[in-house]
Amino acid sequence: MPTSPDSILLTRAQVLQALRHMDQEGSRMPLSTVYDLVYRSKRYAPRAVAQLAYRLALGQPEARWPLPAGTPTNRILENLSFTIATKRPTLENSPLLDGDVAAQEQMQELYTGTAREVARPIKERATPEAAEAHEPQPAYARPPVTPYTREMALAELFISEADLQAALAALRRRRNLILQGPPGTGKTFLARRLAWLELGATDAARVELVQFHPSYSYEDFVQGFRPDAHGQFRLQDGILVNFCQRAGQDPKRPYFLLIDELNRGHVARIFGELLLLLEADKRGPAHAVRLPYSPAGSPPFFVPENVYVIGTMNLADRSLAPLDYALRRRFAFVRLAPGFDEPLRQFLAARHVPSAIIQQLTTRLHQLNQTIADDPDLGPDFCIGHSYFCQPPASPVEAANWLRLILEQEIAPLLTDYWLDQPAKAAQQQKKLLSGLLDG
Repeated sequence: MPTSPDSILLTRAQVLQALRHMDQEGSRMPLSTVYDLVYRSKRYAPRAVAQLAYRLALGQPEARWPLPAGTPTNRILENLSFTIATKRPTLENSPLLDGDVAAQEQMQELYTGTAREVARPIKERATPEAAEAHEPQPAYARPPVTPYTREMALAELFISEADLQAALAALRRRRNLILQGPPGTGKTFLARRLAWLELGATDAARVELVQFHPSYSYEDFVQGFRPDAHGQFRLQDGILVNFCQRAGQDPKRPYFLLIDELNRGHVARIFGELLLLLEADKRGPAHAVRLPYSPAGSPPFFVPENVYVIGTMNLADRSLAPLDYALRRRFAFVRLAPGFDEPLRQFLAARHVPSAIIQQLTTRLHQLNQTIADDPDLGPDFCIGHSYFCQPPASPVEAANWLRLILEQEIAPLLTDYWLDQPAKAAQQQKKLLSGLLDG
């Protein structure tokens, strides 16, 4: 006599225990040709869940679930208020549908990935010897939180107090700010300091940094199916969703998402629904939208009001397309310029760089930047930034060689690239930059 579904006593709590056990053990999901059990955005093979719940309920690791896969097992789980979704259409009368469990298990034998955890007894999987090997995880601790003030910011930023105040005002007004300018102007450095100023402290737990690149996608940033540690594709939240969930649990304090090199990615494609939700007046649950990958019944997504976004853009990269206008109008823009003026002089002097070296550095870079800005094929966006020179040597006697090496190894090759089709001009500017340097 075949077992009737109505005669199987299984509770929702036992199934939930099995799901937790599968998550903790990280066991591979067996082949499920037709159906998935969907729970909290994760997918499981229904019969494997039922079998594990059955074994845990009986306390017998070798017990076999008495019902075949498909409708009989699904009915038990659906009666316990679990969602069973059809994965994809299949041919009628296929041996992999409802009745032939043996055929399903034979197909599982074809799997060539990680060890078949589900086929092993529960007790064996729980032993330390059976655990999968992993590379040792490096110990990491966030730096201690220390106060951060406006005076501290002005001491390490090469911008005026008025420019700093204007950037903070733009961030508070729009909640979204982009720092743009030539390479080496300290955009990322300033972005983090703006966040610290608003936080009043160097609180790394409330600042998240991500860098866009040409391969970065919506699935990485918002939500999508990505492989887990066991080679199975699962619906996973991206950096943005996880960050917004953290911020939403702490609504009285601001959180800052820093996006470095924002225009190196396909911004409109990466942001998706964020084009709407980023607007300052579209924050909060009243403007929530359903994400396209989310299963039916999952809560919609919104950007909390305490989330601020600061992006950086390098304007000198010829390979980048202009920003989408729909995205532009959701941000305030602050332009940064090279700072070879008094703040940099004071910074280098405080670190014991000889005044003659400082004079050579600032004079030559001013002249070079003027030449670059006046070139019709380049312009101000290609000027050289001051961040090349923000790590002087500890000893003053090394300063001359330090300057020479930066000019030879970092600035001169950049000029070759700038004037690739004008090698004579590149050579002329390199000679002008390097000739007559002090020997220290």
